[in-house]
Amino acid sequence: MNIIDLHCDALLKLWESEGKSPFLNAPEVETNMERLKKGKIKVQGFAIWIDPVINSDQKFQVALEQIDLFYQEVLGKNSAMKQIKSWSDFDELNDGEIGAFLTLEGVEAIGNDLTRLRILYQLGVMSVGLTWNYANLAADGAMEPRGAGLTTLGKEIVQLNNENEVLTDVSHLCERSFWDVMEIARYPIASHSNSKTLCNHPRNLDDEQAKAMFEKGGMIHAVYSPDFVKTESPATIADLIKHIDHFCGLGGVKQIGLGSDFDGINLKIQGLEDASQSQNLINELLKFFKEEEVKGFAYQNFLNNRPKPLVKER
Repeated sequence: MNIIDLHCDALLKLWESEGKSPFLNAPEVETNMERLKKGKIKVQGFAIWIDPVINSDQKFQVALEQIDLFYQEVLGKNSAMKQIKSWSDFDELNDGEIGAFLTLEGVEAIGNDLTRLRILYQLGVMSVGLTWNYANLAADGAMEPRGAGLTTLGKEIVQLNNENEVLTDVSHLCERSFWDVMEIARYPIASHSNSKTLCNHPRNLDDEQAKAMFEKGGMIHAVYSPDFVKTESPATIADLIKHIDHFCGLGGVKQIGLGSDFDGINLKIQGLEDASQSQNLINELLKFFKEEEVKGFAYQNFLNNRPKPLVKER
């Protein structure tokens, strides 16, 4: 069964390797080309993430370097990888092709310069998370003790996302920032989050947040990181499925997807340790849900809920 995976950190791995890790088959890249193909990943979201230790005046440069790797290493050296640049491109993939699109995990790289954000849109970024775990000029993240909401800049970014039919990702926001986003975002999404009810981690979403996402037409993509699956390790595929089932119970059966976070997590669920093992999750899901529902989780829900172009008034 084909899968659309909203989140991985392969670009970070490629950047850190300084050209020594071929995207085709580098063993340290959990979402390398061969593993995506074996796991039947039909579309993969590639995050741009900048380590907080990098100096502020270098962050935009690092973002551009990761985008360059996306074009040169992911797309340029693998003819079966096809860039997704618009929401209609999902429908244009042929058999044997794997779609790839860019996401931005935190806007630290743009500083307070919206021109830089527009440049990132032009380079192919289709989803933007306002922050990573801590505070920046746009918002407070899930691990920021202050827990404040969006700044004026943060609200301007969400509005710009709306105008450009770009997703606004809530996965790393603190609670107040989340609710600020929900007030104004036209295309909210949680690219890699689980249920806080089942695993009380700051990065997970509580039931009220999940319901708000579903009511607004947003998607929640389950993340494979054991830290977000179960308070006590080890976590199993069955434990991950409990989160999907819980979200279904909140009315989200048609708004649940998958966001592995491969290449960005240290611990792994046994049997779900890289993209090549993705069908293990599908096979387990088929034991508990109807095939049509599992197809929804794997890819169809995202296709049904992706942004639709606005009809502009004359």
